[in-house]
Amino acid sequence: MAKYSEAFLAEEERIMAEEDEQWLRAEEGDSFDHYQEQCASEFAFYPGMLLYPALGLAGEAGEVVEKVKKLIRDDEMPLDEFFDTREIDAEKRLEIAKELGDVLFYIAMIADDIDYTLGEIAEMNIEKLADRKNRGHLRGSGDNR
Repeated sequence: MAKYSEAFLAEEERIMAEEDEQWLRAEEGDSFDHYQEQCASEFAFYPGMLLYPALGLAGEAGEVVEKVKKLIRDDEMPLDEFFDTREIDAEKRLEIAKELGDVLFYIAMIADDIDYTLGEIAEMNIEKLADRKNRGHLRGSGDNR
């Protein structure tokens, strides 16, 4: 049996770990793309009609904001940066998460209508944010900052 140097074995292990990491990242992206495909094929109303999911997105985003507003109004959630959101009642966090699921559905349907996958959109967004960070423009306003 051939003996391999420790350097060779270490490099082989590093390559395998890198491949595993790439596979996991691909799987994560694929799960969102699979989610999008399933939503489009099984649950979409008016496929190809961009207006309907855009209006749905606005409504569902409003519901997320409404739940947060009620945390401020009814539960007196502090408005400071040191507040730990894990202190919010678990049931109320779950309700927000459910609304975020509805937001995700409409985002997926809009993406489908404009012929992009969620994975592609996520990658474009990461590239845009990285570019802004590299140029020192994460803060501010405007699409092309």
